[in-house]
Amino acid sequence: VLLTKRKDLEVWCLPGGRVDEGESLAETAVREAREETGLEVEVTRLVGLYSEIGSWSDWHIASFAARVAGGELRLQVNEVIDMRYFAPDVLPDDMFWWHRRHILDFFDGVGGSAAWRQEIDVQSGASSRAELYALRDQSELSPADFYRWYYESNGVGRMKRQDNGRSGGNNV
Repeated sequence: VLLTKRKDLEVWCLPGGRVDEGESLAETAVREAREETGLEVEVTRLVGLYSEIGSWSDWHIASFAARVAGGELRLQVNEVIDMRYFAPDVLPDDMFWWHRRHILDFFDGVGGSAAWRQEIDVQSGASSRAELYALRDQSELSPADFYRWYYESNGVGRMKRQDNGRSGGNNV
């Protein structure tokens, strides 16, 4: 398991960070791995969703498994002071305790759900639920037919696998 040692608290943790605008959770995992470690990774599966409630800020974390696809180990000097590979049974004591749960879940085979990015083209349609319903009512289609026209045949919604199809299914 590749862990990074944070500069701010000098503790070990999994690479990660906040989602940028226009970015999916899986894309964030790939970007953060690249920024913090220099490695290009490919998401292989979703390990789990973890909610941290009640601290100074609530956090919702998506933890992904990934494989190295390229790049070279390189520290992100403004955030990371060290990085190392650890065996899962020899994790450092000075690490975020909640990341230990993510790692244990990975090795226990928890998760495996598909990770998808769904894009909705709001320029070609409604920008609110009220506008969507107004379009539906003006269309003279049944609600089911409107749905099929608006989302399926009109091509408003697009979905793309972000775990390279490892858990089955196809792009839509």
